[in-house]
Amino acid sequence: MSTITGGTQMTDAAGAGASTAATVTGAPRRRRPRPRWWLYVVLTLGLVAMVMPFVWMILGSFKTNAEIRQYPTNFWPLDPTIDNYTQLFGRLDFATFFTNSIIVASFVTLGNIVFSSMVGYALAKLEFRGKRLLFLLVLGTLMVPGVVTFVPLFVLTANLGLVNSYPGLILPFLITPLGVFLMRQFMLSLPDDIIEAARIDGAGEWRIFARVIMPLCGPAVATLTILTFLASWNNFLWPLVVATTEDKYTLPVALALYSVGQNAAQYGLMMAGAVVVVVPVLLIFVVLQRYFVQGIALTGIK
Repeated sequence: MSTITGGTQMTDAAGAGASTAATVTGAPRRRRPRPRWWLYVVLTLGLVAMVMPFVWMILGSFKTNAEIRQYPTNFWPLDPTIDNYTQLFGRLDFATFFTNSIIVASFVTLGNIVFSSMVGYALAKLEFRGKRLLFLLVLGTLMVPGVVTFVPLFVLTANLGLVNSYPGLILPFLITPLGVFLMRQFMLSLPDDIIEAARIDGAGEWRIFARVIMPLCGPAVATLTILTFLASWNNFLWPLVVATTEDKYTLPVALALYSVGQNAAQYGLMMAGAVVVVVPVLLIFVVLQRYFVQGIALTGIK
C-alpha cells in the first residue's frame, strides 16, 4: 500500500516537473534591448553644439580684445583679466541700463500674464457673438511678422507722445497673440464642471477667473512668463528707436552702442555684457522649471 502511494507521489511530482519545464520552455523569451550608442553620440554632439557658444562667451569675457581678434585663436584665455567687467560696471552707467531692462521686462511680463489670461479665458470658457471670428483674428496676427507693424506702431506711439518714455517701451507689448493662444489652449483642457460649481455657489466671472482658473494655470503661466520675459529682455530694435536718451536705454541697446569703439568693436566688453544679460533669464528658468514637469504630468487638476 505504501509502495503504491509512494509511486503515485513520484509520478505526480514527475508530471508537475515536466509541465513546469514545458511551461518555462514554451514561454516567450524577452529580447534584450539593443544598445543605442548612436543615440547617445547624437545627443552628446547636440549638447556640445548648444553649450559651446555659451562657454566661448564666458571665456571670451575674460580675454583682451587683442587676444580675441588674434588668429589662430585660443580657446582658453592665455592671460585672464576682469577688465571687461570692470569697464562694464565702472565706466558705463550699468545700473541705469539694468534698471530700465528690469522695469520694462517686468511690466511687459506681468501685463501679458494678466491680459493674455483674461482674453484666453473669454475665448475658452465664455460664449459670446464673434468668438470664433476673434480667435481667427488672433491666429491671423500670429502669422504677421513684427516688422510689418513696426512703422505704424511707432507712428502711433509718437502721436500719443510716448517716445522716450517707459509707457512707450511697455504698452505696445502688454498683450501678445502668442500669450492669448497659449492661455486659451491650456484653459480648454480645464473641465467646465468646476466653473459651473463656482457659479452655483454664487461666484461671478471675475472671482472664478482669479480664484478658480488662474490657480490651475501654473504650468501655462510659467511658460508664458519665461517666453515673454526672454523676448522683452532681449528686445533690441524697439528700444533702440523709441528710447532717444541714455536714461531710457535698455541693456541690449547700451551694450550694442557702447561696445563699438572708434577703430574696432570691443568684443571682450560685448561678451561680458552678454554674460550679464543671460544670467537673469537663466535664474527665472531655474525657478520656474518644475512647473514644466507638472505641465507634462498633470492637466491642471490637483
